[in-house]
Amino acid sequence: MTSPDHASPAPRGGLGVVQGTALYIASVLGTGLLVLPGLAAEAAGPASIVAVLAVIGLSVPLAGTFAVLAARYPDPGGVASYVRRALGGTAARMTGYWFMFGVCAGAPVVAVLGGEYVVAAAGIDRGMVPIIALAILVPPFAANAFGVRVAGWVQFVLTALLLAVVVGVVSLAAPAVEPQNFAPFLPSGWAGVGTAISLFVWAFAGWEVGTHISGEFRDPRRAIPIGTAIALVVTGVCYLVLQIITVGALGDSAGDGAVPLLELARLGSPGFGAAAVGAIAAIVALGVMNAYLAAFAKLGASLALNRDLPRWFSAGAESGAVPRRALALTGVVVLLYFSLMLWSGLELTPFILVHTSSMVAIYAVGMVAAVRLLRRGTAGWWMAVIAAVLCAGMLVLAIGSLLPAAALAAAAGAVTVVRRVRRARTPADLDAGEAKTADAGAGRTSALEAVAPRADVTAVD
Repeated sequence: MTSPDHASPAPRGGLGVVQGTALYIASVLGTGLLVLPGLAAEAAGPASIVAVLAVIGLSVPLAGTFAVLAARYPDPGGVASYVRRALGGTAARMTGYWFMFGVCAGAPVVAVLGGEYVVAAAGIDRGMVPIIALAILVPPFAANAFGVRVAGWVQFVLTALLLAVVVGVVSLAAPAVEPQNFAPFLPSGWAGVGTAISLFVWAFAGWEVGTHISGEFRDPRRAIPIGTAIALVVTGVCYLVLQIITVGALGDSAGDGAVPLLELARLGSPGFGAAAVGAIAAIVALGVMNAYLAAFAKLGASLALNRDLPRWFSAGAESGAVPRRALALTGVVVLLYFSLMLWSGLELTPFILVHTSSMVAIYAVGMVAAVRLLRRGTAGWWMAVIAAVLCAGMLVLAIGSLLPAAALAAAAGAVTVVRRVRRARTPADLDAGEAKTADAGAGRTSALEAVAPRADVTAVD
């Protein structure tokens, strides 16, 4: 084995710091921007500002751990590849399935949310929501079909527009801030702050997305830490400033409406308000979809490379290549969820639960893997330990919605059982690659071995 510093350089993609940072910001800022300031203010009043500060602090070890792993192990398998190295093939398959088939349930939710806000802002019939949602889904798929580099530049434009609209809304509402709206500071006590924190935990999710496209960076060891740090600051400032303005300008009515940003914009410019909210909704939905699709496609190809999906989908797993087959598979999964959503009358809650339960499971297992992979006593290892403890707490909070994640884990376990039975009955029929994946002892093999030399995990810091 060779250390990361002496391994032959792997093929690299074309993402730089600017494009990568834009993808990180979009994956974290997300649709929570549209609703969470009002929900948090309703739960905790002015003390919701403390909740935002707390979650920014909690995000540092989680984001930092993923940045260390992504920079040292640029692999399209992302978290699943780290889990494969540390915990074996079955755990890696679970992690991959959670992301590919669980987190993917959030894609149509994002599109429908965007459609709902556009319809509300434009004052058109709600029957147009599915059509607008489909229109939101198409451009990110088209951009990613041309590769992550093209999607990265698209994301840069979308993120710039998003931040410009946020700055505009805040500027319009800032003169309406009243000091008396910050008292009493703890109307619901610290229990309300706890509720607000649990809301904002989901707002700051998304740091794992960069791990799947880490191999697309020209210089992952430089670009990923820089991009993560910038994204932490930008997303933290956006949520913090919006929370302060929401509480200070809207006061007790902050949580009354479903679209607090619309109310903020109307304070400064009633005519601009509806257009601003519609623009924000569309930009946020497009940006989030664009960031996540790149991760889904690369992960799908990586799973196929390890035979956790049919091998046909593995095309494009290598750095710089376009995984169009896996992207098409992602499209099928998204359309399936979207069809179920239409059948349910656009009921979003079940699909949000599938998404969030899968995210919690990924974070928890990913942090355990990080503790095992990173060198003990280093800054990265300590961040992983802290993040693992925090993720354990998140699992407790999400215990009531973990059934979808458990079902996907059972499916991954069933694949292992089938492989072992097949190997026991007809070992000669298995080719070398399938036998390697099926073997529990070789379960730590990552898709990285197919596209880059494997690094010595003991050398990671």
